[in-house]
Amino acid sequence: MSAKSAINKDVFTPHDERMLAAVQVKRRTKKKIPFLATGGQGDYMTFICLSVTNKKPSHISITKVKQFQGSSAFVKRSQWTIDQLQQVNGIDPNRDCPEFDLMFDNAFDQWVAGSAGEKCTFVQILHHSCQRYSSARKPEFVNCQSKLLGGNSILHSAADSVTSAVQKASQALNERGERLGRAEERTADMMNSAEQFSVTAHKLAMKHKC
Repeated sequence: MSAKSAINKDVFTPHDERMLAAVQVKRRTKKKIPFLATGGQGDYMTFICLSVTNKKPSHISITKVKQFQGSSAFVKRSQWTIDQLQQVNGIDPNRDCPEFDLMFDNAFDQWVAGSAGEKCTFVQILHHSCQRYSSARKPEFVNCQSKLLGGNSILHSAADSVTSAVQKASQALNERGERLGRAEERTADMMNSAEQFSVTAHKLAMKHKC
C-alpha cells in the first residue's frame, strides 16, 4: 500500500472523509523552534493533504500529516478549513517548479514538493476544489501557471484517454463485426452453393435412374 493510500485509510476514512490529493513536502526555510521545546521525535515525512467529507453539505479541509522515522503510523498535526485559506503562491508562473506557499488566517508555510509534477497536480486539484466547494471567500492563487487554473485539465485528460480507449475498442469491435459479417456471408453462400449442388446432383441421379 502506498503512503497516500495509507494516509487516506488511517487518517481520513475513520472520520468519514476521503482524500482528494496529497503531496509530500519539506520546508524551504527552517521553522524557528522555541528554546524550551525539547524532546523532538527525530526525522519525519510531511504530507499536505486535501480531503472532503462524505456527508452533505461537503466540507473541504487541508491537513498536515506526519510520519515519524521508525513508525508506520501517520499523525494528523494541523488542519484548516478551505475558508481559512487566504492565498496559494505558485512561486513561478512561467515554469514548472516544486516550490509553493500556503497562507492561512493564522499560519504561513513555505514548502517544496518532491517534484514539480506533484506540486502542479496538488495545486490544480486544490484550485478546482476551492471553486467547487468554497461557500465564502475564495483564496487567491498567485504566481501560478495558467494550466493549473484552467479547470479540470487533469480530469479532462483522463476523460479524453478513456474516451479514446472506448473509441478504439468500439472501432475494433466494429471491424471484427464486419469481418464476422463477411465470414457469415461467405458461409451462407457456400451453404447455398452446397445445397444447389446437392439438388442438382439429386436431379441428375433421378434422371439416370429413369
